[in-house]
Amino acid sequence: MRTRLTLFFGVFIVMALSNAIVPVLPSFADSSSLQGAIYAAYFLGAVVSTLPAGILSDRIGRVPLIRLGLIVTVISGIALCGISSPYLVLAFRFTEGIGAGCFVAAAMSLVNSMPVHERMSGYFMAMLNAGLVTGLIAAGWLSMFFHIPAMGVLLFTGLSLIPACASAFMQESPLVARSNDIGLILPMIGKYRWLWYSSVIIVGITGVAISLYPKFSGMSSDYVGIWIALMSVSTIIAVLIASRLKLQPVPVIRWSAVLMILGVLLTFYSPLGFIVIGALAGIVMIAQMGFLAAIEAPQGFAMGLFSTTSYLGMATLPFIAGLVADTFGFFPAFCTAAFCAVTVALTIGFCACREPVLR
Repeated sequence: MRTRLTLFFGVFIVMALSNAIVPVLPSFADSSSLQGAIYAAYFLGAVVSTLPAGILSDRIGRVPLIRLGLIVTVISGIALCGISSPYLVLAFRFTEGIGAGCFVAAAMSLVNSMPVHERMSGYFMAMLNAGLVTGLIAAGWLSMFFHIPAMGVLLFTGLSLIPACASAFMQESPLVARSNDIGLILPMIGKYRWLWYSSVIIVGITGVAISLYPKFSGMSSDYVGIWIALMSVSTIIAVLIASRLKLQPVPVIRWSAVLMILGVLLTFYSPLGFIVIGALAGIVMIAQMGFLAAIEAPQGFAMGLFSTTSYLGMATLPFIAGLVADTFGFFPAFCTAAFCAVTVALTIGFCACREPVLR
């Protein structure tokens, strides 16, 4: 019970806190590029920490990394409650991302090592996206009600103390792999390079839509939160369904990328596009996690690399799209994301992940 509370409620709160700033991004920065940078800084911090955290979780255990991630989350959340300078926000968003990366990599390793990892991964990803939904809606509503942009950050920082305290009572599983993870990095990257690329792009596209929409739509923060939250709602439904199916990565990713092109272009004309993008991203992530759970590699390492590529997409694509929006306008920015989806559809067929799993 302590383990599930820490894992599932922990990822719920970590994600809610990460998204609490999204509906009020215009309150922290004026330009689309700086808003994109603040949004992306969190994911850049996660990129830096997820792979090392995954490797360390195989060597020293998952619980210490889970605890560290939650502690850093609490500290960075407290700092974000009291600052308004966009550059300080940028720095602490980066720090918050480091904490999230440590937590997510170790938690996903633990989940993917469970006997019923398919169903547990579905629950984990559902709680992750439920946190994103709650963070968006609650932060948007609280900022409107109290007229304090950081009110949502304050709420979820306080709630993050619950899983942080619960993690102190977690017990480490004795079955922790201790192999030469460093030697696996280049072979794993090379063999499954198109799988990693698809993770960067598919997840990154969700970040593009989220980061552009507050300024693009001109809606109030509460309505922005609701519309963007629908993306995560559709992801929750998709991952719960997909986690009960045996999905082959190559066809799933190829067709999801094709449909993602339509979803991105639909989002330019209607927020209903968020539902399409969210569902497709959820299906792809479950297919990828199911495949990686069955390969001969320590799960801390595999999930660390998986999380790194996902966060890399969230760190780079929104920032690039923000620069395109500032320079050429919003439609070219959305078209850039759609073109990235095209490249995934064209390259995923070369991936070695079409081969039978190794165990």
